[in-house]
Amino acid sequence: MDLNVWQIVVIFTAAFVAGVMNALAGGGTILTFPALIWIGLEPVVANITSTVALLPGALSSFFGYRKEMSGSRRWIEIFILPSIIGGLLGALLLLLTPPRFFALIVPYLILFATVLFAFQEPLNRRLRRSTEAAREFASGTEQQNGVSNKWRIGAVALQFFVAIYGGYFGAGVGILMLATLGLIGLTDIHQMNGLKNALGFSINSIAAVSFIVSGQVRWSAALVMAIAAIVGGYSGAHLARKLGRTFARRAVIVIGLIMTLSLFIKQ
Repeated sequence: MDLNVWQIVVIFTAAFVAGVMNALAGGGTILTFPALIWIGLEPVVANITSTVALLPGALSSFFGYRKEMSGSRRWIEIFILPSIIGGLLGALLLLLTPPRFFALIVPYLILFATVLFAFQEPLNRRLRRSTEAAREFASGTEQQNGVSNKWRIGAVALQFFVAIYGGYFGAGVGILMLATLGLIGLTDIHQMNGLKNALGFSINSIAAVSFIVSGQVRWSAALVMAIAAIVGGYSGAHLARKLGRTFARRAVIVIGLIMTLSLFIKQ
């Protein structure tokens, strides 16, 4: 795919802002995916290209939270397999989805992700009020208790379906994973973010491999966006001090709603 100047400007800007937003508050896919559609890519191809383009940023987020993941090996062992299998199934499901059908549901997917993002903060506060049974499992005091086992099985099952969604589309998947981690009694938001990034990277990686093998990645657009997202992510820490997390979150929500409306109109 040969890009003209305005297309490069559009996707570079979208990916740069997405990198900044991911560093500040998350939600970058809400920007990159519609931008690729607006430069002429089919929705399935746009989703595939966006996933591959943002993978380097996911890797940097994974390493950025490595300190917060100390003592989290147990949870990684529990959730990594359903994350990988679910991510693979989601990616394969996307590749099998008829492009016309995917184009019809795209506005709803963007709206769903935007609404999830809008309620992220209230959800985080609610997650801190985990039940006592889940807390006991997290502390290891009742690992053999039947209730604890139910929480573990339920959390693993939920993570599996979250991973399917992540491999299929992905926008807002981090918020869903925080809900899963809340089920097992975790309350340290930094540890939860670290686990979320580790599991998210595993989902994105297996999905990206599937997409690359499919041969549907538009590499010219993916490379431009990858570079822009890395630069944006690096700039995020500096901009955070000037703009603030609240401004970033509100900007993503407003842009997401505008993108949703524009995609409904475009149909």
